[in-house]
Amino acid sequence: MSYFSWRPYVPVAKRQREAERELAKLAKRGVSPNPVKIEGRKIANSFWGKSWCENLERYSDFASRLPRGRSYVRNGLVVDLKITRGEVAAKVSGSELYTVNIRISPVKAPQWRAIRRDCAGRIDSLVELLQGRLAKSVMERVCSKGDGLFPAPEEITLSCSCPDWADMCKHVAAALYGVGARLDQRPELLFVLRNVDEQELLAGASGDLSFGQATSGAKLLNDGDVAALFGLEMAETGSVDTPSSKSQKDWKPGRLPASERPQTPNQKPTRTRASNTPKTIKPTKTKAARKRARAR
Repeated sequence: MSYFSWRPYVPVAKRQREAERELAKLAKRGVSPNPVKIEGRKIANSFWGKSWCENLERYSDFASRLPRGRSYVRNGLVVDLKITRGEVAAKVSGSELYTVNIRISPVKAPQWRAIRRDCAGRIDSLVELLQGRLAKSVMERVCSKGDGLFPAPEEITLSCSCPDWADMCKHVAAALYGVGARLDQRPELLFVLRNVDEQELLAGASGDLSFGQATSGAKLLNDGDVAALFGLEMAETGSVDTPSSKSQKDWKPGRLPASERPQTPNQKPTRTRASNTPKTIKPTKTKAARKRARAR
């Protein structure tokens, strides 16, 4: 078989078993793989994840290979995917395990300044930004084709170790869709990938200020924001039981000194004596003195 011949078809179930074996091999070599796991048919559910996938699909350059890539990522064949500054590195299981490398150019400085200017004063908190809870005009601006946060085809360099001659092979397409799924979990990785600081989009932030100054006019994360971002139920302050906050019926004798025990309505208050108050001692009368007193 020549290098450019089509590989024989491998059923999905076999590829999935091969993916599991490759994950086990990586683990034995001390590599911690980070596979892309899709629940259901939707690749992405969040604002940033869906916007990333929609950006891929709007370019005709990618149209022919994207459907196979969607199938690969849904079937769990992206066994490892890591996003760093300007780069996506992935391992995709096909006829064998292929290595995918995607280089993405950073947002150009004038383009980033224009995005910050157009969004100025409209984004109040980091959690609002990362959850995509933005005004429609802001959402349209950051997702704008060509001059928004998402890369255009000319800003993406693709590489795969498979024998497919096309730049956009199905393994690369699967890795690109895997980025969308990963943004569901960690939306801040989009800003890492495009080499920009999301804090600069917050209301009151300025590119000429240091980080501490830039965020002083914006809302910082509080407990409510953290709960909203990660779906947690935060415990209320003061909910921990202490001896003073326990109800009277829960009190048991012997746990506290008498002076600190809770008083019930019908109970006489416990009298205590200060430790430095001297105790009064009454003199004891002798037997002769008692006789004289009776005689009188």
